[in-house]
Amino acid sequence: MVLGISDLRGIEKQVEVNWGKTTAFFSPGTPSNSITQSGLHTEVTFKNDSSVSHAFSLRLILRGSQLLYFLPTGKTTEVSMASTWPDPAFKGAFLPKTHSISDDGFTAEWSVLDLNRKFPPWWTNERYRLDQSAFGVDFIVPVDDYQKTYRSIHYAILFIGLTFLVFFFIEVSRKVRIHAIQYLLVGMALVVFYTLLLSMSEHLDYNLAFGLSAFATIALISAYVKAVLKSRALTSLIAGILTTLYGFIFVVIQLQDFALLIGSIGIFIILALTMFFSRKIDWSNARGNDESNG
Repeated sequence: MVLGISDLRGIEKQVEVNWGKTTAFFSPGTPSNSITQSGLHTEVTFKNDSSVSHAFSLRLILRGSQLLYFLPTGKTTEVSMASTWPDPAFKGAFLPKTHSISDDGFTAEWSVLDLNRKFPPWWTNERYRLDQSAFGVDFIVPVDDYQKTYRSIHYAILFIGLTFLVFFFIEVSRKVRIHAIQYLLVGMALVVFYTLLLSMSEHLDYNLAFGLSAFATIALISAYVKAVLKSRALTSLIAGILTTLYGFIFVVIQLQDFALLIGSIGIFIILALTMFFSRKIDWSNARGNDESNG
């Protein structure tokens, strides 16, 4: 009897199987790689007679398990699973015929016939790929602080691009000159936000870390813009835009199922607003007028 386990370091207690009226203990390794590359094995008394049934049970305690899959090697393979894990992902060659997912966990049931798989009930040598017929569940880790930070980084280019675009609009509409170094410094301040967020979230609550990082970044850029442009109105405009963008990202990274939908809608609205406010700009003469006024 072979039990496939990809990482044997997760076993916490000795594994034994109750085979009929006898008890057998598993040993490390597998006698053949035709079924699994890593796992446990033990010898049991088996009669190759379809009229004889072999009832068995075993208790396996693993830590750090990422997934649990089954191979449909029987005439009919029926699996019933119940767990307190709230975020399962059913994968493999066969999906459960019934399942239920809630905040308290999940239940699932599979039923696979021998006619559904791609290998016969017995064979010799390594002729078949059993893993192609495996099915089971992945235990997905909910969105943690590092994943939230990684999600927010996806919007970094959008952040920097929109901020630079606002500065360019100010150049064109107010006929002021903003140097490339000033663009660079503002861009660096926007990038530092993610470093602050990651470092603070390791010691503080993530929402608090996000708020502090966003406040520090907005305050820094606003103070710099006020010193450069000498205008409270433009400073308030930049601060309001950054606050809106950070608020948008904060909402998106909190979501799991609708993050892509909300993010796509938000980006569409931002693009629409950008096109609306730039509709009257004469792009062919914007730079030339600016240089002549300088």
